[in-house]
Amino acid sequence: MKNVCVLAAVITSFAIAAPAQAFHPADETYGYVPPKKLQRAQRANAAPQPLFGMGWDWGRPQDRSDNSDNAPGNQRSPSSLTGGGQPHIAAVAPPKVSFPNSYGAGSIVIDTAGRRLYYVLSSSTAYRYPIAVGKQGFAWTGTEKISKKVAWPEWRPPVEMRARKPGLPEHMAGGIRNPLGAMALYLGNTLYRIHGTNDVKSIGTAASSGCIRMTNGNVMHLSSIAGVGTTVHVLRRLPAGTARTAQAD
Repeated sequence: MKNVCVLAAVITSFAIAAPAQAFHPADETYGYVPPKKLQRAQRANAAPQPLFGMGWDWGRPQDRSDNSDNAPGNQRSPSSLTGGGQPHIAAVAPPKVSFPNSYGAGSIVIDTAGRRLYYVLSSSTAYRYPIAVGKQGFAWTGTEKISKKVAWPEWRPPVEMRARKPGLPEHMAGGIRNPLGAMALYLGNTLYRIHGTNDVKSIGTAASSGCIRMTNGNVMHLSSIAGVGTTVHVLRRLPAGTARTAQAD
């Protein structure tokens, strides 16, 4: 199965999505759950179809009858897709590391170059989470606050993204097939999020359109300690001394 999480950032224009990355079922063992209303006859005809190289095997039922809507080159964008099941995801705590800082306990610091997110515990320690960050041209810096937290968030690709990729749905319900994962922490009024992912092999890479990806277990842990109003500092890179100390543990 291949999965990729691609989200548009609030910028003037949008780049083509990053190539899909391989997803190994041993990393997360969730399987696609077809819509409950899918009829038996439709299920028999259903065939997972890769979506324009984006990396999602939607598992969307495809009518194999020879009609104009299904003719090559005339595929219509689905208005809505199921996200699959919503299993319980246990929180997975990351290591505590030395992190000399002046941000204040309860702050989040994102090291874009180092591809790490730090939840500050004190002036000298923090939780250190591995993350995926924005690919070239989509990385950003700044300070935002967590404006809301949503479990199993729905996904609505922006109009500009759907114009580039006509096969994208207008809406995808939250679930194991949804690229936003088990939890999303929204940053201010932007379209940026810190969120889970079902593409765990992307963690540690620059692969998103500006959002910060975490494993589902890690984002559940972070969301349990970071509330609405938490300040998030997105840096290009940590000061060299702080980075060396944080990575040494």
